[in-house]
Amino acid sequence: MIGGYDRPLYVLPFDHRHSYGAEVFGFHEPMTAEQIAVVARSKQVIYDGYQQALAQGVTQDRTAILVDEEFGADILRDAHAKGYLTCMPTEKSGQLEYDFDYGEDFAAHIDAFDPTFTKVLVRYNPGGDAAINARQTARLRRLSDYLAQHQRLFMFELLVPAEKSQLAALGGDKRAYDLRVRPGLMVDTIHALQDAGVEPDVWKIEGLDSGDDCRRVAEAARRPTPTGASRERVGCIILGRGEDERKVLEWLAIGAATPGFIGFAVGRSTFLEPIMSLRAGKITRDVAVGEIAAKFREWVDVFERARGGR
Repeated sequence: MIGGYDRPLYVLPFDHRHSYGAEVFGFHEPMTAEQIAVVARSKQVIYDGYQQALAQGVTQDRTAILVDEEFGADILRDAHAKGYLTCMPTEKSGQLEYDFDYGEDFAAHIDAFDPTFTKVLVRYNPGGDAAINARQTARLRRLSDYLAQHQRLFMFELLVPAEKSQLAALGGDKRAYDLRVRPGLMVDTIHALQDAGVEPDVWKIEGLDSGDDCRRVAEAARRPTPTGASRERVGCIILGRGEDERKVLEWLAIGAATPGFIGFAVGRSTFLEPIMSLRAGKITRDVAVGEIAAKFREWVDVFERARGGR
């Protein structure tokens, strides 16, 4: 039987790196040591929001943080010491093609921080560049094998961006792509990666607008192997895509009602507004921490209500 993770899992992701530094602070690569410290302190605000949510009653063993080593090493160490569930990314930031952030040293960094989940973010479209897809798949198989050999959990964030030809066939309508094309491509991608020996324990899935599409994706994630080995414990979580509250709440409700979907990972929709307001001097640090905690609690409450007794 292949591994998996089927317990409730509510993730606060703040592993955004170059995009976060640029959007919030206007910093660009390469950052100075002082700029790196500024970004790291900002991420501490988000982490404190998570801890406040725990103090206010969010269940610790159902929640996790996702933060990077570059700006969040101290956070990862502190969270590990406190027994929190942690997730750490392995991908180079800002690249369209997946590659290891620390090259051949990727395993040493995973071992050093000992995260609960090792996470990848991958852009993969079955109709995209075949050579890029093949290179990504080879690296992902290598990581998947390493994690399985060392009994480490694997979290896979799958993005399926539209190819120009796919958008052109829809008259450039990105909404139509999300509704009519992307769900099927996600299923095809999951199948292709599984067939190549890439075996995540948890799939991070872009928000889906249809319960049927959610079900199809969950069934793909949990389909048996060709030899009959079970993937029945593999879980899926909904990611927020930086959308507004109304859309995030809609996606959470759809996911929560779908067997196989165990939770969510909602980051920017949780922390970006308070962080930007703090940066602009409109609110205090304590207020920012409180707003992040409240928003994270809201997502948890919504998901747990929607999933009912499931």
